Amino acid sequence: MKRFLLILLFFPLVLGAQEYVDVLKIGYGQTFNNDFADAEGSTYVKSFEVDLTYPVVIHENHALITGLNFSRNNLELLPGADFTSLYSTTLKLGLASTLSEKWSSTVIMLPKVASDYEKIKGDDFYFGGIALLKYQKTDYLKYRFGLYATSEAFGLFTTPIVGWYYLSPNNRFEMDMSLPIVADVNYCFGATTIGIDYFGIGRSFRLYGNASESSAYVDLSSLEFAGYVQFNVLQKSVLLRAKLGYSSNNYEVYADGETIDLGLSAFSFGDDRTQLNPELNGGIFLKFEAVYRFHLKKEKEEIETIID
Repeated sequence: MKRFLLILLFFPLVLGAQEYVDVLKIGYGQTFNNDFADAEGSTYVKSFEVDLTYPVVIHENHALITGLNFSRNNLELLPGADFTSLYSTTLKLGLASTLSEKWSSTVIMLPKVASDYEKIKGDDFYFGGIALLKYQKTDYLKYRFGLYATSEAFGLFTTPIVGWYYLSPNNRFEMDMSLPIVADVNYCFGATTIGIDYFGIGRSFRLYGNASESSAYVDLSSLEFAGYVQFNVLQKSVLLRAKLGYSSNNYEVYADGETIDLGLSAFSFGDDRTQLNPELNGGIFLKFEAVYRFHLKKEKEEIETIID
């Protein structure tokens, strides 16, 4: 009965090709060296992230999506300065719906609090969201079309999303693309999987330090490319990844109140801000991740066996 309830809980979220849900993901990484451009000195960036997704069925064609994402980035924003920790906590609340045999949709609100957490005030709250429309082309291929948008300290950031999910008939080759934000291509050899992935997005964090009011914020432009080796344990329910790649993350500091007209994907419109710290060069990074993955197909087959 418990397993049957789990099927009811997760099955509305996955149609066709993708037959799993990554419920919990924990990651820790560090760059080896990031030099400041046009200034002496360097730093390194330490990152920590926890991502939880918990769907709740409310109807045979609808499921409520809940979850939480927490991240911490630690680095020197200026040569020789103390290390600063930048935090972000995002709530996930949305709805996944089956519209027909071919079409489905996902709409998620993403309110968050982002700053150095020395203080938490109303200006540190930002509202964002993502909307996706998905088309099941074949049993192995699904297309995605959507839009991501969020308010930030620098203004409005938005990007269209175009992508697809493909799983080969032998369940070994997988492509999970939601461009220009994330991409993952991998091949499974059984207990081991090798792959390459990409992550890119814009975020901001308000700075307080020891002051009672914020006078500046950090505009983070994140582009990460990595290759990875993944070990699949406990019947591929626990995934352990080791990543090595290049990060072009740039932590730009601006005076509070200086904004742009619009951020659209990789482009900024109406940007006449004055950066207060030197540019930060990219660097090689190493990252370790642990993922708890819930497999729908396996559970469904076990239930059918019990019923038969």
